[in-house]
Amino acid sequence: MAILISGQNLSKRYGARPLFEGLSFGLSDGERAGLIGPNGTGKSTLLKILSGLETQDEGNLAPRRGLRVGYLPQQDIFAAPPEGLTVRSRLAEALSGLNLEDYEIDLRIEDCLEKAGFTDPEQPVSKLSGGWRKRLAILSQVIREPDLLLLDEPTNHLDLEGVLWLENFMSGLRFAFLVVTHDRRFLERVCNRIIELDKRYPHGHFSSVGNYSKFLENREAFFDAQSSREDSVRNIVRTEIEWLRRGARGRATKQKAHIDRAGGLINELAELEFRNSQNRAATINFSASGRQTKKLVHGVSVSMSRGGRKLFSSLDFMLRPGDKLGLLGSNGSGKSTLLKLMTGELAPDSGTIKLAEDLKIAVFDQHRDQLDLSVTLRKALCPAGENVLYQGNFIHVNKWAHRFLFRAEQLDFPMSRLSGGEQSRVLIAQLMLKPADLLLLDEPTNDLDIQSLEVLENSIKDFPGALVLVTHDRYLLDRSCGALIALEDGDHGFFGDLDQWETWKTSRKEKAKIR
Repeated sequence: MAILISGQNLSKRYGARPLFEGLSFGLSDGERAGLIGPNGTGKSTLLKILSGLETQDEGNLAPRRGLRVGYLPQQDIFAAPPEGLTVRSRLAEALSGLNLEDYEIDLRIEDCLEKAGFTDPEQPVSKLSGGWRKRLAILSQVIREPDLLLLDEPTNHLDLEGVLWLENFMSGLRFAFLVVTHDRRFLERVCNRIIELDKRYPHGHFSSVGNYSKFLENREAFFDAQSSREDSVRNIVRTEIEWLRRGARGRATKQKAHIDRAGGLINELAELEFRNSQNRAATINFSASGRQTKKLVHGVSVSMSRGGRKLFSSLDFMLRPGDKLGLLGSNGSGKSTLLKLMTGELAPDSGTIKLAEDLKIAVFDQHRDQLDLSVTLRKALCPAGENVLYQGNFIHVNKWAHRFLFRAEQLDFPMSRLSGGEQSRVLIAQLMLKPADLLLLDEPTNDLDIQSLEVLENSIKDFPGALVLVTHDRYLLDRSCGALIALEDGDHGFFGDLDQWETWKTSRKEKAKIR
């Protein structure tokens, strides 16, 4: 495959903090590459450098002569569209400067509209929902048919149906792309190469050919080898130092060779120890009350409408300790409403929901409304004194903050200064202090990097109480939940896994076409 663009020893800093250093890699024709890594490793910045919007501090970037690059930022580019801008006119604007004939412009626009599901090309962009604005933003780049497309978190603002559309759409593209995403199922289904930026690797990144599962397999083998190398080098260093301490007799050149070798090995050992110590993610363990009541929540023939629109009817469900239930549905389908019914915050239009007596519920709200953004991080993590009480033990606020990847100097920052991911970690920290019979998690994965998602997944699996999870992260749903409820257009269905749900959705679409 022909190389499209390559970078040699790329480095970028913000102030005194390096994002990445000595990064070397290339992208080739036909590659569908996923770019992942912990928050703050420079993924978005790297895309901007590759697109020409930013420049690297050091190193060389070599694009193929005449390379045409498309770039989509993660921000909503149509949050404030010009008055009168329609879906069709925006796509026509995107094609300006390509010297296409009118019939070619019409063909490309019609093809994109059909593939994206737009039914009214003259609809004002200002009237589109966030998900449809995201589809339009993606089309605005794809319609130009670049040699290389760079996408930063394209699943943001898309509901599950939108993400499924994106998977199918991206799989049919004929040109190469590099996509930053936390959606592991998207990486699994669409990408044929995964690149991870992380200080745990010798050159700041690890590249694996294949999908996400193959990446995990190759990464584990790499870390096992790196860990074994650390043990081996440590033993050799110990032997060399002992030899030098004994003052072994021999030619001076031989002793100098041992000193030089020991010095090189000590440097290598220090580097290996540093890399192997970088595997940091927030430590998440939810506290359970230990309650053994058989029925925590029992809903019988529950029906609910909002604003005159039916969300669901005759819904039956039961939650017992150990149950892990996932809720699926498009935006506005009633998922958050169902959670509020489970807490007793709302009452159903008809049917009954019975909660166990003195039921302890902990709730993660996707809008983070529980957070007081005016207080400091210290106060949010530890409302009283200098210690928190967690599972019977007192933990100092500095240590508690470190557990969630906060630095000591951040403790006096106001909450409003923290990023979305940092605020999510604070909310998780607060939930961990509340022993619960039932955990209700409404989009807890927003703004979390993949390392934190993996920790969250394990914590959910280990939680002995009942749990209801609302998330667009299908990988997390599939690996954490034993049952799924899907809400759609006033209807609902029960499923054992996501494959069953996708089959159900496809069947509904086919039936709708026949009608």
